[in-house]
Amino acid sequence: MLHFGDRLAQAVQRCKTPALVGIDPRLESLPAPLQPSDPNPSPDDVAQAYLAFSKGVIDVVAPLVPAVKPQSAFFEQIGSAGTHVLAEVIQYARMQGLLVIVDGKRNDIGSTAAAYAQGYLGNATDFSGDCLTVSPYLGEDSLEPFTRLATDLGNGIFVLVKTSNPGGGRFQDLIADGRAVYQHVAELVEQLASGSSGTEPHGYGAVGAVVGATYPDQLSELRQAMPHAWLLVPGFGAQGGGAADVAGGFDAAGLGAIINSSRGIIFAHARDPYRDRFGNQQWQQAVEAATRDMIAQLAAETPAGVLQDATG
Repeated sequence: MLHFGDRLAQAVQRCKTPALVGIDPRLESLPAPLQPSDPNPSPDDVAQAYLAFSKGVIDVVAPLVPAVKPQSAFFEQIGSAGTHVLAEVIQYARMQGLLVIVDGKRNDIGSTAAAYAQGYLGNATDFSGDCLTVSPYLGEDSLEPFTRLATDLGNGIFVLVKTSNPGGGRFQDLIADGRAVYQHVAELVEQLASGSSGTEPHGYGAVGAVVGATYPDQLSELRQAMPHAWLLVPGFGAQGGGAADVAGGFDAAGLGAIINSSRGIIFAHARDPYRDRFGNQQWQQAVEAATRDMIAQLAAETPAGVLQDATG
């Protein structure tokens, strides 16, 4: 299979946008037509509502964006029914031609890390996506099973470096040996990325970094510190990050960063300016409009605009 860094670059260039749609189903936020009829729904009822909703989102965004990011926690919280649906959503998205980044933030040591890698990046399970988010805080040896398997199979990982949440700095910004902890993690990510780079001219590796849109200065800094790493940038939209905040994550060709929006797109039917235009009954049209608006914002305010000018 083609190298993940190259596959992601080609998908972004094909769609002419780095927009990434997160799939985070929440029962209370689902549009009315998909709400279970029972006021006290069973886990199976909730799981089926999540499946219908997730497939409905995928059907809308598949022609527009290169990838989706299912958040495993929202499926896992309802038990086995939810995990079955998560597997269906992952494989349905892949069948629609989307790259799938499974947001599981997994890791452990030794054989346990290898088991996580096989479960989410291997070829043997329904949970296998194209990429997995991974925590680095068990050390370099804990990342090695993920990096090795991902590279062997043409898949990728995104390592948490500078997360978008307000509390992330408590540990990530601590100074050790004269540098912040997140800078040490970035150094390791760059080593792994440069050692797993693809064949395309950009040279991005199979190992990338999660860097939040809510820290634009650090985003620009980390783009320079990790020239071989794709950046997965959460925090756009509902968490407060805007297009101008993520501009520093890109290279001059409009590549190098993929920008995630979850709630701001998938629940657009319930927020301005889409609520009055579409509402519950036309929730998929609201998803499409919000996705197109995000694409336009990124094109107007970041180097990703050059993708819109590309031919082919």
